[in-house]
Amino acid sequence: MAKEKIKLLVIDDNKKVAWMLREGLNDDQYEIIDALDGKTGIQMMIEEQPRVIILDIKMPGMDGMEVLERIRSINRRVEIIMLSGYGETKQIVRAMKLGASDFISKPFDVEEVEVVIRSVLEKSELKNEVRHLRSELEAKSKYEDFVGDSPQMLEVKSMIGQVADSELTVLIRGESGTGKEVVARTLHGLSSRREGPFVKVNCAALPKELLEAELFGYEKGAFTGAFKKKPGRFELASHGTIFLDEIGEMSPDLQAKILQVLEQREFVRVGGIETIQVDVRILCATHRDLEEALTQGRIRADLFYRLNEITLFLAPLRERKEDIPLLVEYMLRRYCRQYNREYRPFSRRNIELLHEYHWPGNVRELENLVKQIVVRGDESIIARTIPRQVSSQPVSAEENSPYPELTNAPHGVPLKQATQQAVERTEKALIKSVLNRTNWNRKKAAELLKISYRSLLYKIKEYQIR
Repeated sequence: MAKEKIKLLVIDDNKKVAWMLREGLNDDQYEIIDALDGKTGIQMMIEEQPRVIILDIKMPGMDGMEVLERIRSINRRVEIIMLSGYGETKQIVRAMKLGASDFISKPFDVEEVEVVIRSVLEKSELKNEVRHLRSELEAKSKYEDFVGDSPQMLEVKSMIGQVADSELTVLIRGESGTGKEVVARTLHGLSSRREGPFVKVNCAALPKELLEAELFGYEKGAFTGAFKKKPGRFELASHGTIFLDEIGEMSPDLQAKILQVLEQREFVRVGGIETIQVDVRILCATHRDLEEALTQGRIRADLFYRLNEITLFLAPLRERKEDIPLLVEYMLRRYCRQYNREYRPFSRRNIELLHEYHWPGNVRELENLVKQIVVRGDESIIARTIPRQVSSQPVSAEENSPYPELTNAPHGVPLKQATQQAVERTEKALIKSVLNRTNWNRKKAAELLKISYRSLLYKIKEYQIR
């Protein structure tokens, strides 16, 4: 199989430079394309995607420094080697600060050019390898922070793993407080764009005129108070991800501009005429019923179907209560570290109270409660703030009774509580049996029990299994 050629773009108003490189460099190793001015060179860079650019500092019209800045705003990965003449030391220093990879002085030998190209590419490959390893570690860390082992969350995790490293637009749907932003950040953290910016915009927080200026930026004098040009959030998110939260609140005419960015990756600033091209991935979220908004004309049909490339549904916390113990442990450890408090797990009774509550504010409400308990150091806040739907009277019991919670109780206990306690005894016995069978190999035991390793550790601690 033939080795892929190195695509080299030469931007120089002197035709001889490209001719010399074509004559001197090996045709089997290099594919050389050229442009005689900066504007053409930028367009060829976008279309041809070269690995290396050789750029002359002095050119008529748009000079090399301006071309360098424009290219770096569009593509941060391409290697750029500057061509400089005698006495241009200050320009070279400035070019290196702007992101040039190296420089070659005129006149030059072709052999010298090849040595510099090879050196630049070797450094680039080494940096990419280090960057890739670091990014993988960071991405793994972000994924582990995505807490939940319920069937609903396992399905969401599976979908995230499938679509994270793609350019597909993802629509995240769910009630307020279910963790839509966490999903968006996880998608970004697991994608190849993870080193780029993650920019969030709450579409419900700003009126239409301000939201348009915030998203797309504006030119000087575009409206009263526009004293200077300002880039929008789409430009700030270039090479990364933009998260449009509550997109269902956006006005229909603004939705048309969003659709243009989705389809063509370009837009015009408010008050401007220049078309701005951006390399950005778009993630959206809403708690609204978009189908109803579609029938009422509050959302454009073309945008609705364009957003529906991939849809992730987040279940409310009341439908995945098995995740509550894991969420509580995660939040406790997180905020104990943040506020320098001693970690103390909640009592089983308080975990039961959390299970019984319906959580209208979802994970956000639970997080606020845990944070308050950590800061104040008072677990009794749960009993005072959570509506209790089960009996809290202490029950004496005889150890020899098969159902000790029923023994000596003057009025018995609710069936739901008795059932839950029976399930806990069975669960504890099963976990203990599997642990003994695997010689306390916790990972193997978790696989046999079809639960996560983290869930197993929590249950071992909860049931005090030794």
